[in-house]
Amino acid sequence: MLQNKDIHQVGLKICSRCIYDERVPAIHYDEEGVCNYCRQVDSLVAQYGTGQPEGETLFAAILDDIRRVGQGKPYDCIVGVSGGTDSSYLVHLAKEWGLRPLAVHYDNTWNSAIATMNIHKVLNGLDVDLYTHVVANKEADDIFRAFFLSGVAEIEAATDLGYAYLLRKVAAKYSIKYILEGHSFVEEGITPLGRNYFDGRYIEAIHQQFGRAGLETYPLMTFTRFLKSAMFNRVKFIRPLWYLKYSKEEAKTFLSERFGWRYYGGHHLENRMTAFYHSVYLPQKFGGDMRNNTLAARVRNGALTREQAWAEYNTPPLIEDELVSYFKKRLDLSDELYEQVMQAPPKNWTEYPTYKKRFERLRPLFYFLAKANLVPMSFYLKYCFPAKAPT
Repeated sequence: MLQNKDIHQVGLKICSRCIYDERVPAIHYDEEGVCNYCRQVDSLVAQYGTGQPEGETLFAAILDDIRRVGQGKPYDCIVGVSGGTDSSYLVHLAKEWGLRPLAVHYDNTWNSAIATMNIHKVLNGLDVDLYTHVVANKEADDIFRAFFLSGVAEIEAATDLGYAYLLRKVAAKYSIKYILEGHSFVEEGITPLGRNYFDGRYIEAIHQQFGRAGLETYPLMTFTRFLKSAMFNRVKFIRPLWYLKYSKEEAKTFLSERFGWRYYGGHHLENRMTAFYHSVYLPQKFGGDMRNNTLAARVRNGALTREQAWAEYNTPPLIEDELVSYFKKRLDLSDELYEQVMQAPPKNWTEYPTYKKRFERLRPLFYFLAKANLVPMSFYLKYCFPAKAPT
C-alpha cells in the first residue's frame, strides 16, 4: 500500500539504513535502528569478500576448479539466461574468464520479444550454445491459472522452480558440475523471509486442486529429485556476483554498446507474467511491492538516498498497456472471475501442503550442502528456518 513519498512524514518504523519498514515479513531492528536484512547483507559481504580482494581470491579458486573438472568436455559450466541484465552479463564474464558455458533458457511462453531478442544477440555475439526447454503453452497457462485461482501470492512459483530443476537436469545430461547464477545481493537485495515461498509439493498441490490439465512438459522438482541432484549428481551452484564487484548500470551500458542489447523497462519485466505479478497482482491484491528489495539494495550501496528510494517505492508501478487484458485472455478468465479472484481475501503458502517442515528438520544437512555450494546459500537461509507467513 502506497504511503507518503516523504520518508520523514510516514507513521511507520523504517530501517535507519535502508527502506525496509515494519510491514516487511520477519523484520526486526537492532539498537541502532538497522534491520536484520541489512545485517544479513553485512554478513554475506564478510563471508564472500564481496567486491574486495578476498572475494576475487575465493572466486579465482572456484574458476580453477571449474576448468579442472570440465577438462575434456564440450562445456564446463551452465549459465541460466533470461534476456535480463545479470544473466546476459554473466555469459560475457564466463567467456572472459576462458570458460566454455552452455546457456540454458526456461521458456514459459510468456517472454517479451525484447527478452528473446536479447538472448540471441548476446549468445550469437559470444558464440555460446543455447539449450531451451519450452513448456507447452496450454500447460504453462493452466499452471498460472491454477495459482491465480488459489489466491496465493506466488503466481510465478512454477517458473522459478521449473527453471531451477531444468538447470540441474541439463547439468546431469551433459555431465556438467557447475552452474553459474547471475544474482547479486548487493544490487538486488535480500528477499524477506516468508515472502514468495515455493517448492515442488506446493506446486503440485495447487495444480491438482485448481488445474484442468496434466503436467507433461513441466519439469517438476520433487523433494527426491532435489536431494538426488544435490547429493549424488553433486552439481555446484555458484553466484559469481556474490564475490565480485558488480554494477548493474554499468552492465546495461556495456551490453547495449557491445551487443545491441535492449533494456526492457524495469527489474524482472523481461517476461510478461513477471510483469503482471510485479506491477498488478502483488500490489493490487496483496498490497505488496517487491521493488523495495532492489531499492533498499541501491540505498545500501550508495546509488540512492533513503529519501529518493522511498519516494520511488511509493510511486505507482508502471503497468504495460493491455497487460491485464492479455493475462485474462491467455488464462481464459472472464472479467467477472478475474475481479472475483482479485477482490477475494488473499491466501498464503501456509494454507497449502509444502516441504517446508521437512526442510527445517533437515537443516543441518542443507547447511552442509550449502557450504559445499551443492544448494544455494539463499535456499538454506530462506527455507530451512521457521518464518512467519506474510499477512
